Amino acid sequence: KPQLVASNDRFCRFLEEYCPVVTETYYPTIWCWEGRVQTLLRPFITSRPQVQYRNELIKTADGGQISLDWFDNNDSLYYPDASTRPTVLLLPGLTGTSKESYILHMIHQSETLGYRCVVFNNRGIAGEDLLTPRTYCAANTEDLEAVIHHVHSLHPSAPFMAAGVSMGGMLLLNYLGKTGRDTPLMAAAIFSAGWNVFESVESLEKPLNWLLFNYYLTTCLQSSISRHRQMLEKLFDMDLVMKACKNVTSALAGYCFPNADIVPYLNSVLQARTVREFDKRFTSVMFGYRTIDDYYEDASPCRKLKSVGIPVLCLNSVDDVFSPGHAIPVETAKQNANVALVLTSCGGHIGFLEGIWPRKCTYMDRVFKQFVQAMFEHGNKIFSM
Repeated sequence: KPQLVASNDRFCRFLEEYCPVVTETYYPTIWCWEGRVQTLLRPFITSRPQVQYRNELIKTADGGQISLDWFDNNDSLYYPDASTRPTVLLLPGLTGTSKESYILHMIHQSETLGYRCVVFNNRGIAGEDLLTPRTYCAANTEDLEAVIHHVHSLHPSAPFMAAGVSMGGMLLLNYLGKTGRDTPLMAAAIFSAGWNVFESVESLEKPLNWLLFNYYLTTCLQSSISRHRQMLEKLFDMDLVMKACKNVTSALAGYCFPNADIVPYLNSVLQARTVREFDKRFTSVMFGYRTIDDYYEDASPCRKLKSVGIPVLCLNSVDDVFSPGHAIPVETAKQNANVALVLTSCGGHIGFLEGIWPRKCTYMDRVFKQFVQAMFEHGNKIFSM
């Protein structure tokens, strides 16, 4: 059975009644029970439901653009009125987009319930061009704030939730920790978030984990930069980055170099061998942090969990190499009545495969479906039970 951690008895009773999957025994697929195997195999084993998106590009205050992929679910039988149709905002992982299998499964689950979904693709990774010399990171929530405001303004009468996976979950938690109750979201679901970035990168730098995961992630990040290299070489003016970032420090003065000097700088980024090296040379510099430790401290959701002001359900597996079990903030979660943790002993990172041949629904998919349905249909009962 998973471990359910929550300080609020009413929240626990609510979950036990309307989201019973969090108390049921989870039986991982017996031939791939180990966390790293679960993590590696899920993208290849699980099906990819067909989803027809409607793409929308929205402009940001700094002149950039964000790609949103909408699944409107206009054939919804339960919610035929689009103005009040419940909406779920989905946030993929570090290099993920709306095409990831776990996102497609979330949309499939939402479709059966009659809900509308919109996927927030981070800048520059879903095929759209970068219009400014800025990408994204787990700590900076400005783009997410813009997206939430935009979606809510389009459907102000529709119940509104969000679900984040991996880095998407970290970004969502950091946003919730910043805004508290001042958000149009009524609740959120978080899956396989990295709670403490220092512990996550240390785990990923162990030899086997580096070989299986870290190197691949680093090359994916580098590919994104390489794809936009021509624009970066022309436009990577740190003065623009300074204007775009609110927390710029004087340390960036050394990086305000002319365009001619950016080529060796980008070359050093593209030679990074780990996610930590990439973040040190690129991400922390772009977003104005004095050191990489400053960035990692700001990006770690465990430091903001006490400030979350809406109901949040977080699913993690303690054998997740991206988010080690010892770094999950169990004691901190117990100090916030709005937070519930569901911890499984197996499942890996965005794995949670179950059944002999785990082609379709996973434990994570079932948690997502039951929780969003519980909140949209019974959320008003959560603190009255």
